Amino acid sequence: QLQPVESGGGLVQPGGSLRLSCEVSGTTFLLYNLGWYRQAPGKQRELVAVFSSGSNTNYADSVKGRFTISRDRAKSTVYLQMNSLTPEDTAVYYCHTQRVVGTSWQDYWGQGTQVTVSS
Repeated sequence: QLQPVESGGGLVQPGGSLRLSCEVSGTTFLLYNLGWYRQAPGKQRELVAVFSSGSNTNYADSVKGRFTISRDRAKSTVYLQMNSLTPEDTAVYYCHTQRVVGTSWQDYWGQGTQVTVSS
């Protein structure tokens, strides 16, 4: 059973930086679409950044140029470097990945880590 576990959230001032980490425990062979989502109060969960196919990455327009997703395959860990943070980035950030189980996709979510951008 896969279990993503996030860390690194916290309170930061506008313009500051944070780095989130997500370690995926369990059998990590053939993981797909490893990445980050976020959900702000009263809003739907949205994609932030993801490794789509191979090493290709996709970012939400709102974070392009400010956030960078990276990974350490040996540690089964994915990171999200967040720079130039604004209050609009305040949300719970979730790590997510998928695996093919039989003929269907299985989603795996972390418990989330709170990021608060405030002065």
